[in-house]
Amino acid sequence: MPWLEGRVHEGINEPATHNALAKIYIDSNNNPERYLKENQFYDSDVIGKYCEKRDPHLACVAYERGNCDLELIRVCNENSLFKYAARHLVRRRDPVMWEHVLDPENTFRRPLIDQVVQTALSETQDAEDVSTTVRAFMAADLPNELIELLEKIVLENSVFSDHRNLQNLLILTAVKADPTRVMEYITRLDNYDAPDIANIAITNQLFEEAFAIFKKFDVNTSAVQVLIEHVKNLDRAYEFAERCNDPTVWSELARAQLTSGAVKEAIDSFIKADDPSAYLDVIEAARNNDGYEDMVRYLQMARKKAREAIIETELVFAYAKVNRLADLEEFISSPNIAQIQQVGDRCYDEMLYEAARILYNNVSNYARLASTLVHLGEFQAAVDGARKANSTKTWKEVCFACVEAGEFRMAQMCGLHIVVHADELEELINFYQSRGFFQELIQLLEAALGLERAHMGMFTELAILYSKYNTDKMREHLELFWSRVNIPKVLRAAEQAHLWPELVFLYDKYEEYDNAIQTMMSHPTQCWKEAMFKDIITKVANIELYYKALSHYLDYKPMLLNDLLLVLTPRLDHTRAVGYFQKVDQLSLVLPYVKSVQSHNNKVINEALNNIYIENEDYDSLRESIDNYNNFDNIALAQRMEKHELIEFRRIAAYLFKMNNRWKQAVELCKKDLLFKDAMEYAADSRNSEISEDLMTTSTTSTTSHWLSAWRNTS
Repeated sequence: MPWLEGRVHEGINEPATHNALAKIYIDSNNNPERYLKENQFYDSDVIGKYCEKRDPHLACVAYERGNCDLELIRVCNENSLFKYAARHLVRRRDPVMWEHVLDPENTFRRPLIDQVVQTALSETQDAEDVSTTVRAFMAADLPNELIELLEKIVLENSVFSDHRNLQNLLILTAVKADPTRVMEYITRLDNYDAPDIANIAITNQLFEEAFAIFKKFDVNTSAVQVLIEHVKNLDRAYEFAERCNDPTVWSELARAQLTSGAVKEAIDSFIKADDPSAYLDVIEAARNNDGYEDMVRYLQMARKKAREAIIETELVFAYAKVNRLADLEEFISSPNIAQIQQVGDRCYDEMLYEAARILYNNVSNYARLASTLVHLGEFQAAVDGARKANSTKTWKEVCFACVEAGEFRMAQMCGLHIVVHADELEELINFYQSRGFFQELIQLLEAALGLERAHMGMFTELAILYSKYNTDKMREHLELFWSRVNIPKVLRAAEQAHLWPELVFLYDKYEEYDNAIQTMMSHPTQCWKEAMFKDIITKVANIELYYKALSHYLDYKPMLLNDLLLVLTPRLDHTRAVGYFQKVDQLSLVLPYVKSVQSHNNKVINEALNNIYIENEDYDSLRESIDNYNNFDNIALAQRMEKHELIEFRRIAAYLFKMNNRWKQAVELCKKDLLFKDAMEYAADSRNSEISEDLMTTSTTSTTSHWLSAWRNTS
């Protein structure tokens, strides 16, 4: 041994020398462990094997010095030196070795892990040792064993108790492997990444643990969000908000309450948070739940924080809904940016008429103000408002409302502004008539006739109303204003009402003379007037009406026929007229007319008159007619009268024969009636010797006195 020691001192580095010396020390138990740890030149593998049977501990020292990891682990396993193996593995920091020893196939894994947890890591103060060990356990997927390991390191008083990453790892491992331990860890530990850990807990459905983390680290907003969104317990959220009294917490709670439909509670929470940011949602929710009292409180708070038009607008409407009209008036009288007109319209639509009146008055919307006052029954004020608005639509609305309420005086005041618009007149009239207010409507139109803007429609409609409801006034109205009415329209109304005199009057003014005459003849007892009839009939276009008029007069006024015929003479077909009277055997009735038109020397007229003279035995008139008017059938008349019982007519017959150069017949007829003077004259005029000789022959048989008398008269 001295020799070997001497060679070592000489600086001999030969492994065999050092191996030999090591064996001597081991066998002699001459502080071999020190030599094995300090000597750098012996062969660890050789010495390790040498020591395995003699002293396994020394074998481990030798193997450890030479990094003979597998041999070391084997020796430790065979000799139950797990504490030594654990310490070596922690110090060695070799992931490969850790993978080897933590292999599930390793039957010695459990005792080795126990020693790592209980001894090896407790003894180390090197963070890298701990980190490598933890990574090895994680790589081997040993969560429960890792929890034991970390509990030993973190929960017990060690150098690494406050290590953030280790605390994070312990909690996260428990989240995945044993959630029942998480609450304990987050309670006992203080140096972990709370927000991240809490979010991971939420992801793993550990809501109570997440809440506890946020609460412990005073992350109140996130804490209440957990209660609201995950635990879904608004009562606990409310208790938490009251305990921490954090505005952001109240805001989160308020939004959740609003979403759940607890509008009143949500508004209370928003007010406690002094948060107006969600005013749109609050307004909508309160509106849907009719929570206007609470909305007022919220909007009063919000208005202090934010000057938004919608906030002030909704506050005004909320005042109206809860009938706080004094507050409403005070608000709108002060500077504001509320949309007063819009709120007024909403109040009107929801029948909040008192509020609407205040609002419309504020913005001087007199049209809507008048409409609102109508609903409030303040008709006089409504009329004043309509006058300021000066809108036809407003006048109509107020007028109709007054009619419905029986306020006809004010209705008339409004109506005067409506009737001057022709397009609006029909609707107004229909409104009155549909409710049976006929006389009131007539009074309205009568009052409107004197207006400067009175138009034809007013006069026309009043005439129609008279025809329906007050016929006594219609004639007077037409006589005054016939030139300003729509005559065709009034004509139809008068005809429907059977107002025949008025109908004739209108036909006359409208120059429909034919219809006027027909109407007078159809209804003579009601509308016939002689002067009017004679005046109008001369203007008719259809001459046939002349003959109908003759028939009409013959039936109703026969004694006035000649007057009518005198008027009709210029356009009358006298042949037809006389023929008509002959047909009805009334020619004598119109003798003055026939005489008056004989100057036309019309054959029919002449023959008609001649017949009348014959019937009346008026031979003087007949002789005069024959002498003055020769257009008739002379021979027929002569033949008719040659057998007349009166000699004068037979004499006229002889005269007619003479006028037609029938001398022989004329002389013969005179001879029969002993009219020798006439016979002599006719014979002389004939210049026919035969007739004269025949007359002379006759004279021998006749009395001398007759002939002498005739001759003297002739001379």
